Amino acid sequence: MKIYIKYMVSRRCKLMVKAELAALGICHSIIELGEVELDDDLTEEQRELLHLALLKSGLELMEDKKAQLIEKIKTIIIEMIYNDEDVPKLTNSAFLEEKLAYDYTYLANIFSEVTATTVEHYIIAHKIERVKELLIYDELTLTQISHLLNYSSVAHLSFQFKKVTGLTASFFKGLKHKKRVPLEDV
Repeated sequence: MKIYIKYMVSRRCKLMVKAELAALGICHSIIELGEVELDDDLTEEQRELLHLALLKSGLELMEDKKAQLIEKIKTIIIEMIYNDEDVPKLTNSAFLEEKLAYDYTYLANIFSEVTATTVEHYIIAHKIERVKELLIYDELTLTQISHLLNYSSVAHLSFQFKKVTGLTASFFKGLKHKKRVPLEDV
């Protein structure tokens, strides 16, 4: 049986879910971002206990099919941007179609309807947060960052960064108090 969990966006979330499942004696085979493959079906009591335990951790069980699809889209985008080896050399739309086996127009329409933002704006917001993170670490040049995140050029990345943050990337890099946004708030 597969269950879907909202706001599960990091390795830390996976560890938290694993601990909650163990505490409740629920056996699982796979834990991925946003979903867990259980060995057996959940009883109503187990479902309720898991629901309450997850809520305490800021996570949530999802029942709605649209919500599950939206979380899958968000999870794929986050993995695509934050896992350096997964940044596609395809267009974002082709990548999502390939990963989810749905037409991109359908995915984009549902995403916009439910989240009140477009898939592309969501991707841009996460890319800019990733750029901020990489600038703060100061290990890569802007050229390397633009290549890593599959921007067509450094100029495109710089333009997008300034449009979203109101700051140039080099000015941001020089700030003493660099402000980043937690993944779940992007």
